[in-house]
Amino acid sequence: MIYPGPPPQRYRPCVGILLINKAGNLFVGERLDTPNAWQMPQGGINAGESAVEAAIRELREETGIYKAKLLGIDKTWRTYNLPERIRRRAWGGEFRGQAQIWTSFSFTGTDADINIATVEPEFRRWKWTDPETLVREVVHFKRNIYRDIITSYPEWEDKVT
Repeated sequence: MIYPGPPPQRYRPCVGILLINKAGNLFVGERLDTPNAWQMPQGGINAGESAVEAAIRELREETGIYKAKLLGIDKTWRTYNLPERIRRRAWGGEFRGQAQIWTSFSFTGTDADINIATVEPEFRRWKWTDPETLVREVVHFKRNIYRDIITSYPEWEDKVT
């Protein structure tokens, strides 16, 4: 995948993962460090790593999931700003927030294949949810990006067949 140029300055390059099960529901986890803060898996893109490589790594690191098939990749850097109280302590205050390339995967396993008790756990619990509930339950500073992802997903250019 060719990135849409470098991420905006002062934003951490990151990948987001839209994981869809056979029923059409989305995987979300409740952050371990913030009760009632639900989010889809996401994480930084390491130097020399593609968005897809980062997504596969993050999916495994955060959920223990190995059974997923790539569906598509968005070509747009989507940004969100962290609230000031979080920004000061996250990444040493270097970034305003994150710039994300989003990927989508079909979950090909069963719920027994999900294990959030990973080496460095990020989630306290997980669930499958519908898009409307997800947008209501995500932290306020990610709400617009999630709404945009869910709305734009069917039109992403890089669909994998």
